[in-house]
Amino acid sequence: MDETNARRRSGLLPVRVGMGQMLVAAGQPEANLERAATMARRARADDCDMLVLPECLDVGWTSGTTASLATPVPGPVSDELARIAREHGLVLAAGMTERADASVYNTALLFGPDGRLLLRHRKINEVAFARRIYDQGTTLGVTDTPVGVVGLNICADNLPEAQELGLALATMGADILLSPCSWAVRPEFDNTVTPYGADWVSSYRRIAGRTGTALIGVSNVGLIDGGDWDGWRCIGASLAVGPDGAVLARGSFGERAEELVVVEVSRA
Repeated sequence: MDETNARRRSGLLPVRVGMGQMLVAAGQPEANLERAATMARRARADDCDMLVLPECLDVGWTSGTTASLATPVPGPVSDELARIAREHGLVLAAGMTERADASVYNTALLFGPDGRLLLRHRKINEVAFARRIYDQGTTLGVTDTPVGVVGLNICADNLPEAQELGLALATMGADILLSPCSWAVRPEFDNTVTPYGADWVSSYRRIAGRTGTALIGVSNVGLIDGGDWDGWRCIGASLAVGPDGAVLARGSFGERAEELVVVEVSRA
């Protein structure tokens, strides 16, 4: 494994990334963490080096339980994510709901395959109504991992109006940018009429094409329960774009489209 990782770090081998498009049930952290563990088992069985899980996978994005169920880092949710990474020997990126004194953050964590916390990112470009629920992050970071330098952000941090965040992480040296997401549509949205995701594809391709950094965004599936988007559907459609801007993989669309998508990502 050390020799294989060395070859992946050198760019001689692609990195196998599991895109864990899992169901997130609002306000049910124990059940959601068990689903995360199941995704990790599947990713390890599929020889993945890395697993990316969705945004706020513990209680759900903008859930009405956010304030009451947010936990610190370290704490029960981050400890369980660390255990999952360590047990399955994966570089693991996952979103959670973080309590820090009086503040609540929409946070993503990156763990090494030994379970060590390597990086924490607090979402910066939150949508307007969610700013009443989460405090805003103020920092960006990248970190070395056994399979290359990884940057971390969350969902709307990669929207066209916030592309500077992704570009900054690439400039800081990221080989791969990982982004836990919660992509949602109105209840009446018809994907056959207006296929979902064109804005994400365009934004991801633009960042990758300008920087040579691969981007992977992984969304949950299920229903939003709380906030101004209460009743909207989270629909997966997870996305991987290579360092040349080519689309490498797409997750299935739908509120029940729970799946693990495995993609091989080469260095530029």
